[in-house]
Amino acid sequence: MEVHVQYQKMMTSEAMTDLLMKKLESLENKYSWLIKANVLFKTENDKSGQGKICEIELSAPGPRIFAKSNSDDFEKSMSNTVEDLRKQLEKRQATFSTH
Repeated sequence: MEVHVQYQKMMTSEAMTDLLMKKLESLENKYSWLIKANVLFKTENDKSGQGKICEIELSAPGPRIFAKSNSDDFEKSMSNTVEDLRKQLEKRQATFSTH
């Protein structure tokens, strides 16, 4: 799977990219039909202490799969987003017919 990572309004982070790659690799191992992932990390000013956003869009057969999470920590946002994607991928795989 091809992965594109962007950091918006923040410094790039090798540690976050490595953690992201491990999480996406586990998805790719289970769902071999994934084609590409576009990932965006960005910060927004939020008075509630949140504002660390992770968006992931997956290209796969059928409509694109998208998830977004906003929390006070990028690792939390990333985990929540990947978990949302996992649920969507399970539903998508259930619709595939076996021949």
